[in-house]
Amino acid sequence: MTDATTHLPTLPDELVRELAAVVGDDSLHVERTKVDEFKDAYWIPGDETYAASAVVQPTSTAQVREIVRLAGRYGVPVWPHSQGRNLGHGGASPRVRGSIQIGFQKMNRVLEINEELAYAVVEPGVTWFDLYHAVRAGGHRLLTPCPDLGWGSIVGNSMDAGHTYQHYGADYMLPTGLEVVLPDGDLLRTGAGALPDGHAWHVYKRNLGPSLDRLFVQSNLGIVTRMGVWLKRLPEAYAPVMLSIGEDADLEAAVDTLRELRLAGHLEGAPALFSTLRASHMLRDLPVTASHQLTATEIREIGERTAVGAWAARAAVWGDNEIVRAKLRRIKEAWAKIPSGRVEARRLYEPDEYDEIVMSADQIMIGIPTLKAIESTPDHVAHIDVAPVVPLHGPQVRSMVEAARSLVLDAGANFGATVVVTGERSCVVIIGIRYDRTDPSDARGAFDLAKQLVAAAGALGYGESRPHLECMDLAADQYSFNGHAYQRFVQKIKDAVDPDGILAPGRHGIWPASYRGARDSA
Repeated sequence: MTDATTHLPTLPDELVRELAAVVGDDSLHVERTKVDEFKDAYWIPGDETYAASAVVQPTSTAQVREIVRLAGRYGVPVWPHSQGRNLGHGGASPRVRGSIQIGFQKMNRVLEINEELAYAVVEPGVTWFDLYHAVRAGGHRLLTPCPDLGWGSIVGNSMDAGHTYQHYGADYMLPTGLEVVLPDGDLLRTGAGALPDGHAWHVYKRNLGPSLDRLFVQSNLGIVTRMGVWLKRLPEAYAPVMLSIGEDADLEAAVDTLRELRLAGHLEGAPALFSTLRASHMLRDLPVTASHQLTATEIREIGERTAVGAWAARAAVWGDNEIVRAKLRRIKEAWAKIPSGRVEARRLYEPDEYDEIVMSADQIMIGIPTLKAIESTPDHVAHIDVAPVVPLHGPQVRSMVEAARSLVLDAGANFGATVVVTGERSCVVIIGIRYDRTDPSDARGAFDLAKQLVAAAGALGYGESRPHLECMDLAADQYSFNGHAYQRFVQKIKDAVDPDGILAPGRHGIWPASYRGARDSA
């Protein structure tokens, strides 16, 4: 595929012709300028470590199966991506240089919307915007999910354990029932989809025997080409809520209060607690702050001026009017016990009032996708995220935050973190590192800092949940109990279903035997 790192990878002419016969010339890209349109826009300028050899864009599951078979015949690895919007984690770029990127931008159909049972079925190219508009166009009174940015793929986000913030964002409940192309081109359906006419495919999460759905999340064992998505009824009343603390000293109390509100059922979904600089951007729609390192006094001034304080949580309450009001009362009572706590709940919205919602934070929590966070970020500013999983326990969140803050400040950067409450008992502490993506030195420094953060979190007993391409092996190394027993077991599965390592080798530290020997001797 390439004769040296100074040369960009290419495909054999015969493979190019066979791929074109499967998908058509318009859906196969081998010219370098076109291939580069799909590379990670946030990677180090001029560094071709993760350069692909080609991009192919199938329009059907049958085409995906044939692409995988051809890749296996020629011994060229494939790297699937959906919309390629995985910014901060490697975008669409492949872990192994020279891989064929399979892009799903043209498999973008919403296959079903079942209003009675409140679910949808989507292909991997369907974005959060696509599903939202399809539900609205059909007149369905259903609440659609979304993450912070609506341009990404529902399947892609879900298969990388990305976050949504509505009801089924908690504990990653959103996906149900998968269609999967396996590394040899075979086709599998999980759950009741394994029945020829499995009517419970997208409404029941288990299987007869081992349940396989989660086996394909963050793995390289299959390519999801169809997925069920659980939805909710539009609520009678919706109340967006901001829960802030004026003093960093109250962080532990804020985390513990969020846990108790979740356990009591007063808060649902996945609330997100932002530090000052992130809160001013994500909750107030203000532009990203200056790239130079700010002093503690300057950061405090921003928190006071924008009324987000030291930390502020984006949350919501949904339901019948009287239930929403009752839950708000309980939330306010609990938050008032925090010395610097403040609750902002401006109003309740009925479904026909959603067009009056202005702030992106309030739109997101009712499932209206937006691009406000990226629109208010200067084009040259990129980010990489490090996201360890931490028990939802104030002192433990504090330990992770302080370790991260120390490393970030020592590196001359501004500290920014988000505590995403993924359930009643856990959270993901996302440490965001911003840098100038046009400056190779600045970018390389950001990735070096990310690696330090992954290692520091591991030393504290907190594993990374969604690492960047550059950090995948390091993140996997932290999960080392009993001589990496987990990794060894997953590698056995990989070797059994993909002995030649055709599908996404190296994804999240899972390497097939055909690659492990070369890596170990390097």
